[in-house]
Amino acid sequence: MHKKIAICPGCHTKIQCEGESGKKVKVECLKCGRTGSIIFKSELKELDFYPLNEPYAYAKILKNIDTLEKHYKVIEPYLNEEEQKNLNFIWETLLKTFNLRLDELDDKKIEHYLIDQVEQVIKSYELDIDDLSKRKILYYIKRESLGFGKIDPLMKDPHIEDVSCDGVGTPIFLYHRKYGSVRSNVEFKDEDELSYFVIRLAQKCGKHISIAEPMLDATMPDGSRIQMTLSNEVTTRGSTFTIRKFRADPFTPPDLVALNTLSSEILAYFWMAVENRVNALIAGGTASGKTTILNALSLFIPREAKIVSIEETRELNLPHPNWIPGVSRSGFGEVVANRMVGEIDMYDLMKAALRQRPEYIIVGEIRGKEAYVLFQAMATGHATYSTVHADSAKSLIHRLEGKPIEIPRIMLQSLDIVSIHITTRVKGKRVRRCKQIIEIIDIDPTTKEILTNEVFRWDPIEDRFIYTGKSYILEGIRARWSMSKEDITREIRDRAEILEWMNENEVRTYKEVAKAISRYTENPEDFLKKMRNPDLQKKKDDKKEEKSSKKKSKLSTKKEKAEKELNEMLTVHGKDQDWDQDESDSISENKIVALSDLECIDVKTAALLQDNGIDSIEDLKNASVKDLNKIEGIDKKLAKKIKKEVEKNIKGKPKELEKEEKEEPEPEKDASHKIKAFEGIKSIDDEAAVLLYNNGSISIEDLKDVSVKALTKIKGINKKTAKKIIKELEDIAGGESSQDSDEGGERDAAE
Repeated sequence: MHKKIAICPGCHTKIQCEGESGKKVKVECLKCGRTGSIIFKSELKELDFYPLNEPYAYAKILKNIDTLEKHYKVIEPYLNEEEQKNLNFIWETLLKTFNLRLDELDDKKIEHYLIDQVEQVIKSYELDIDDLSKRKILYYIKRESLGFGKIDPLMKDPHIEDVSCDGVGTPIFLYHRKYGSVRSNVEFKDEDELSYFVIRLAQKCGKHISIAEPMLDATMPDGSRIQMTLSNEVTTRGSTFTIRKFRADPFTPPDLVALNTLSSEILAYFWMAVENRVNALIAGGTASGKTTILNALSLFIPREAKIVSIEETRELNLPHPNWIPGVSRSGFGEVVANRMVGEIDMYDLMKAALRQRPEYIIVGEIRGKEAYVLFQAMATGHATYSTVHADSAKSLIHRLEGKPIEIPRIMLQSLDIVSIHITTRVKGKRVRRCKQIIEIIDIDPTTKEILTNEVFRWDPIEDRFIYTGKSYILEGIRARWSMSKEDITREIRDRAEILEWMNENEVRTYKEVAKAISRYTENPEDFLKKMRNPDLQKKKDDKKEEKSSKKKSKLSTKKEKAEKELNEMLTVHGKDQDWDQDESDSISENKIVALSDLECIDVKTAALLQDNGIDSIEDLKNASVKDLNKIEGIDKKLAKKIKKEVEKNIKGKPKELEKEEKEEPEPEKDASHKIKAFEGIKSIDDEAAVLLYNNGSISIEDLKDVSVKALTKIKGINKKTAKKIIKELEDIAGGESSQDSDEGGERDAAE
């Protein structure tokens, strides 16, 4: 019995199926009830299945049992005839109605804008589309407008390294990290469709391709490199493109240790070399991992160092803040002196880099006259790192001395290290390995031959790296820093241990690795102590957490104490006031908690500040001592104390956005005048009297025409208190206010 996972074309539900080879099995979706059939082809075996853009796009890897050929199948939502018709209509309508470029919008707003536009078209033309069909149509519209069209699922697959289209009627071929070279079911069957697609890709890269200039090298928006040709001008099968995908999260030294591309000892050796500004070249064949190694080694550069990188297409990704990434550009217009007008090549960027006073220069790849400037930079004391196509030290020297590079042999002694990398097979798997680490020592004055020393080499039988026992570079570093042989050996061992620790503890991202390297450089002993004694670090973290917990507990106790004081304050002259529980909690929160961080502010002071529009520590920051002293109940001494503590409290905290305050009438200094205005009304206490007076009711007469609803709108007077005030006023008024009493009752009923 064979097992398969089918995707329902309606609701995209995964359905597990079983069947015999060569037989057809009926399948029913348990979610939407749709039925279909699956054929278990005898010659195909499923190797893998995983999502690319769930729940819309999936990848299935199949293997032909007879021919052993592997197939990469992209599974996307199925559109029936009606859905396809609606998709075409909506897409054409959108193209006509778009009044702005999507790349002008913020990345977070593009998708929402597109969805709104689609909804608007459906509504305007009264299209009858259910939710499921709408979701499928939106997927295809987003794929075409925001993504890379037909190849969008392939670009979302993290396991794919290369995407290659060889022409019309030919399936797109991929290089999969796990399964190697595989053919896909994505294909361009029409030359017009493929040419249009290539032109669109060029536009997405910000470049132009035409019949006049049918070849183009560019960098895609996601950082991938692309080479494309248009029509059959230079390729007989029609338009072509090859994409070398860019890793958003590049390989780091711990990754290389995990993959066994290099050993931890080799990387520790490079760490010492890069830190001491030793020059190096990374050599190897196509796709041997040269740029990957260069990017990983650049993480060993000190964080504060000034770096200038020079590339034809952007591939390097560094976390250093003082980094200038330079990229060459093609020219335009006429050709003058064998050069197109406006062209800026790597040679120009190299000359400009030397004027920028960098400490480190990184060149993506040397292949022309820029190499001469690079070696001049080496000779003048700049630490330089680059890649070059060569499969051995001997072929590297021939390449550097021959055309078009033509470096004089005397200048080659400025180079210190050459790292040779290869692509090979280990136990049937395609892998990348560092073949040799060679040091350039000097030039023999008699024979003019270059003297070299092999430091590390790879043993293909045991798949391990062997140290030959002698390094002139490490000897030079040891002499420079007056270190003993034991010291330099221990330093290499410690750094190798750090790289192994990173690998074991999943410290993998380039930012995390750069951070760990910086910490070690700043304080090696402390870093090693924490790394080797994780329990000690855990105790420090626990102690820190305990301290934080105590602080929170102290704040909580202070809050409870403040609330207790507030409840006591609300009892005036031995009589409990009729506050609702929710109202009391609200006042406690607003008047006390917001200002509870300050020791000098008690409940009474908090209430005074709140009544005068000061609700938070930020408000206190903006108030002067003079402003605080104007508030009745706060003298100059207390005002100064508050300001001093506020400045201490907010020091180092981010400035919050100031809240707009409602203008309130400034209270009069004589609070007793307000209280006397309502003498004789038992339900109006001192605080309620002040609130009524501040809100325009300055006598008992003013309250006769006031309703319960109007009173409850006053902050601090709840519904229960308002009813008591109205009832007492009615009792005092007697017969005169009987009509008002009825009106009040009607208001209460309405409420």
